[in-house]
Amino acid sequence: MIRRFSLLMAGAALGVAGTMALNGAPTISANAAGSETYRQLAIFGDIFERVRANYVEEPSEKELVENAINGMLASLDPHSSYMNADQAQDMRVQTSGEFGGLGIEVTMENDVVKVITPIADTPADKAGVLAGDLIVKIDDEDVRGLTLNEAVDRMRGLVDTKIKITVVREGAEAPIDIEIKRAVIKVKAVKFRVENDVGYIRIISFTEKTFDDLTNAIGKIKEQIEDSKLKGFVLDLRLNPGGLLDQAISVSDALLDKGAIVSTRGRDEKESRRFDARPGDSFGGKPVIVMINGGSASASEIVAGALQDHRRATVLGTQSFGKGSVQTIIPLGSNGALRLTTALYYTPSGKSIQGKGITPDITVEQSLPDELKAQAGAVTRGESDLRGHIKGAEEDEQGSGSVAYVPQDPKEDDQLNHALALLRGEKTDPAFPPDPTKAMPN
Repeated sequence: MIRRFSLLMAGAALGVAGTMALNGAPTISANAAGSETYRQLAIFGDIFERVRANYVEEPSEKELVENAINGMLASLDPHSSYMNADQAQDMRVQTSGEFGGLGIEVTMENDVVKVITPIADTPADKAGVLAGDLIVKIDDEDVRGLTLNEAVDRMRGLVDTKIKITVVREGAEAPIDIEIKRAVIKVKAVKFRVENDVGYIRIISFTEKTFDDLTNAIGKIKEQIEDSKLKGFVLDLRLNPGGLLDQAISVSDALLDKGAIVSTRGRDEKESRRFDARPGDSFGGKPVIVMINGGSASASEIVAGALQDHRRATVLGTQSFGKGSVQTIIPLGSNGALRLTTALYYTPSGKSIQGKGITPDITVEQSLPDELKAQAGAVTRGESDLRGHIKGAEEDEQGSGSVAYVPQDPKEDDQLNHALALLRGEKTDPAFPPDPTKAMPN
């Protein structure tokens, strides 16, 4: 059987969780289970039967099994989970770049739902949901006791119907009720604009549309700015939660002529893979500044790490999220799919960013508005803060992550304005432009 599987580069999401098409099923090899394992499974079967027969209320056998499976997977790491048939279908829809929902990426932490990031221009974003918010109630029902998938299911619903979520926000004196109207979320993978003599490109997420949208953005910018006047590009990866591995590779390839982009290494060394760049630079060799912050995770960290190691771009901002694991989507036929962490990925220089993140070449802190200064912790996050995360080889006491906040008004965007000043020669820094002689060997 041909080995086919999907690589997922983002956490569980109510909004965007990148994956590739689910085709076939991978061949899985493992040592045969020992007698002790079968004894433990017998204990599980015995307990299941006793709960089914004697619990005070008749339980749903389907839910019992699904919860048991997710309990097992949750004990491994925050990103492994089971998806039933409906959830697997939802995931396929999400990666197409269009889906229904609120528009937030979430994970589970301390038995409640934690917002990783609200997706720009979605109902959740407009309603004021912030990265770091802890969702404790959904329509006045306590979240504790629900699995992540169950909580996500309850937040989804018919378009134009309203939902109330109750969030606990660091710095806030009391829980906050937020009413949101559900909508069809059409995620634009790439947004762009011309900043006089600089092309600004923001990659929001890595869906099936990302590379094509990026190519279109580059072309449109070049049409609006003469090549002799084009100072360079800002590639904004802030608040980008990740997505498809193949799209991250294609975006990196658009700027690199040769060399490794990323490699993945799993338990079996034979399964290690390396992805290399092909000749051609879609950005025409122009200077590029990549912006990251605590909301830059997974696939966006692959791009930033590849361009940084090859000295093709200068990375500016603050420490990224630090999600350096790869999830394989294993189809289970009509029973849904298994999302399982199967590998860690490494930048071209061989570094793992798991629990560490990408350290920018130029650190520029983003100032917070007064109403958020007291809640700075609410918009600060990283993989190393997630309970049960896989400890990375480069992880230290400082951990990963930083403030995940980008002001809506570009005039208040300290990081963007610093990048523009560097490209225009109004500011200088030893890290810009990067020194190609210090690039890692190809």
